[in-house]
Amino acid sequence: MYAPVLVLNANFEPINVCSTRRAIGLILSGKAALVLNGRGEIQTVSRSYPRPSIIRLEKMVKRPRPRVRLTKREILRRDDYTCQYCGQHPPYLTIDHVVPRRLGGKHTWDNLVAACPACNHRKGGRTLEQAQMKLLRQPTEPPASASYIFGRHLKDNQDWVPFVDGW
Repeated sequence: MYAPVLVLNANFEPINVCSTRRAIGLILSGKAALVLNGRGEIQTVSRSYPRPSIIRLEKMVKRPRPRVRLTKREILRRDDYTCQYCGQHPPYLTIDHVVPRRLGGKHTWDNLVAACPACNHRKGGRTLEQAQMKLLRQPTEPPASASYIFGRHLKDNQDWVPFVDGW
């Protein structure tokens, strides 16, 4: 009942991911329609309901363009869980400010990178030049495309790909 379901706007634009339980509630209340049932059915005493994989809202929902939130999880995902100084994939990563905050560095997408604890400690509160270190890749804000935003769900839900890749 808590498997992810892709929610499409009336124009088939992907706008959200909700639980199966929420999706069935939207369908039964007439607020959404089933687009794809790739998971079988849910049996109750008197009826059976399709278990949705993708639903579409009946009315168009206007909303501002989405942006990727600045969180540790998204920074690690952007950097492919790789230390941006040595290139290793350690089991634990930290977040490093390229320009340290004490030197006026901001808490923004282009100043934060994933770093292994050893590299983060080695760099300390210094700049890259002072620590004689280099970044593997210059940090930037990830795209707010549907394929990036919903990409973490695509591995387990291949039937979403045609609806997510077009946006």
